[in-house]
Amino acid sequence: MTIRSALPSEFETITNLWEDSVRATHDFLPEAELLALRPQLLNDWLPAVNLRVLTDPHNAIIAFSGVVDGKLEMLFVAPHAFGQGAGKALLQDAIEHAGVEQVDVNEANPKALGFYLHQGFEVVGRSALDGQGKPYPLLHLRLSQTHLA
Repeated sequence: MTIRSALPSEFETITNLWEDSVRATHDFLPEAELLALRPQLLNDWLPAVNLRVLTDPHNAIIAFSGVVDGKLEMLFVAPHAFGQGAGKALLQDAIEHAGVEQVDVNEANPKALGFYLHQGFEVVGRSALDGQGKPYPLLHLRLSQTHLA
């Protein structure tokens, strides 16, 4: 597996991966809202982050992360690659190379929360609304001090 910066020409592939991953993990998100988020991701959010991809031995993108100012804004893995270390590899890359110390997780996504807790993050706050003002509570996590030392 290789981690590298994403190319703008790959944004459509990354958006498709995002949609597959969200469909597999965000069962609380209605279809209409998922479809409304897709163009925002493609046109606004992907260009605004330090976007990294993880590729398999055939150079296919199987996961991606996006970072802004030490905060992990997105980390998604293709469903067929769940549990194979792709998320962990991208998270470690983001911590080591982009100084990530923070991430928000949907409260209704317990697998993601468990992943980040297992990787050394701790819950430091909660918001009743998500970043778009929708009623999907977020948990705010910070890398524990023992991992920062």
